[in-house]
Amino acid sequence: MKISVLTDNYSGPHTTAEHGLSYHIEYDGKCLLFDTGQSAMFLRNAELMDISLKKLDMIILSHGHFDHGNGLGYLSGFRLICHPGCFVRRYRRCDHAYIGLKNTRKELSLSLNLITSTEPYQISEKIFFLGEIPRLNNFESQNTSFVFEEGSPDFVTDDSGIVFLMEEGLFVVTGCGHAGIVNTLEHAKKITGISTLYGIMGGFHLKEINRQTKETIRYIKENKLKHVLPSHCTNLAALTAFYETFGIKQVKTGDVYEF
Repeated sequence: MKISVLTDNYSGPHTTAEHGLSYHIEYDGKCLLFDTGQSAMFLRNAELMDISLKKLDMIILSHGHFDHGNGLGYLSGFRLICHPGCFVRRYRRCDHAYIGLKNTRKELSLSLNLITSTEPYQISEKIFFLGEIPRLNNFESQNTSFVFEEGSPDFVTDDSGIVFLMEEGLFVVTGCGHAGIVNTLEHAKKITGISTLYGIMGGFHLKEINRQTKETIRYIKENKLKHVLPSHCTNLAALTAFYETFGIKQVKTGDVYEF
């Protein structure tokens, strides 16, 4: 499997960065675009990295936040899979800034072949969109800093990811991990029937060294994941804890990972 980082919060030596996430993924004979960041930057970085996006098999949107899906407006003619809840109007609670998608469901349906599913969706024999992730434990997704338009709490139930079935075990890619990394990995185990975890990469949405961060680290250690790559919305304090435990390296735009 090959994952090329087209957008992340930190720039590489030859690529630019923004607050957002976009990966180009090659596996099982498929070329996938996972999220698109908040602008056309993913397209410019792909060109700099000599990556063609003309023959994508599928675009996956992890959830309906601007920094993951506003780049969708620059694409046309491809299949797009996401949770149906991605298209709600949503805001930050602290300042009521709009953080939902720029394009409506109707607008994106005119340019892309839109598929929505709350259930797991099989992309290929060895690749699954996770669908809606149950929040089952008592330390993840307990609070939220987001609200819907009328002011009710928004727990980002549309948050999803993808799981890759590899010889060494399951490799999971997340956009922000709003459902919680442990909930996400447990869901991947359930829908695939495979209990061995090989890797996790993407936004972990961990902000400090609190119970959630500690429990996430404990779970990853207990499950003996070989590859642990938190990025994007994982704050410095949490990244420090992951570095001390796993010796992680910072993920930057322009990075290419092969597993």
